[in-house]
Amino acid sequence: MQHRYTRWIVAIGVGLVVSLYSFQRISDPEPALQRAREEAVVMSARDIVSSYVAPGRMIELVDPLAPNRKVGKVYIYPTDAGWEVSGHYRRDESDTWHPYLMNLNAEVELLSLAVKDGDERLIGMSAQDTRFSAVP
Repeated sequence: MQHRYTRWIVAIGVGLVVSLYSFQRISDPEPALQRAREEAVVMSARDIVSSYVAPGRMIELVDPLAPNRKVGKVYIYPTDAGWEVSGHYRRDESDTWHPYLMNLNAEVELLSLAVKDGDERLIGMSAQDTRFSAVP
């Protein structure tokens, strides 16, 4: 008889703990705010990559908002200075995917952008812009 009551008490206790935990997770606004910050950073990173690689033209991007495991790994990571974003791009279907790594400050301004692309225009730009590097 005593085990019957103990089971009910334990079941109700576990149910209350799970309910309280779920409520706290659902009502915590921080994960949604963090996701919004990360999305804004990736959108800015897209603009920066496009402006360097193919100004005025459309490029295909694989980044943390549009991952593609077949192309490669991508990530966004908060750093002491701001953000680090990695991804891949290509100019058109006939182009190969080129990886990039970008560092942004807290105001989402470019600190450095490194691409693996043998385009002569980009290699020439990397000699003039200290924030940009392109290697074949």
